[in-house]
Amino acid sequence: MADILPFHQKRTPDREPDPLWRDVLGRSLRAAREERGSRLVDVAERAGISPQYLSEIERGRKEPSSEMIAAVTGALGVDLLDLLSDIAGDVRQRRGTGPAVGRRPAGPVLMAA
Repeated sequence: MADILPFHQKRTPDREPDPLWRDVLGRSLRAAREERGSRLVDVAERAGISPQYLSEIERGRKEPSSEMIAAVTGALGVDLLDLLSDIAGDVRQRRGTGPAVGRRPAGPVLMAA
């Protein structure tokens, strides 16, 4: 029988594993909310979700659907591209590969019609 290998990047002695998406997303959403001086209950109300659920998202306890992410970013007035850029920058910083600012993908960029 073949061995089952876990689906994650191999850990090297000099590098920590990549953070979970939900953790980085939650930190970015909380930072955006706090930058705007918004209260959790107010953002949750505008997004149409409970404050408890938004709190769990911000703490990385829940992995929200794309619809929930869109609702929260809309309630915050955050552009999804800016949020994703912040998340990529956070992951790059944790990896020690430098800031995300000014980086572009190496191939063609596909745009939705």
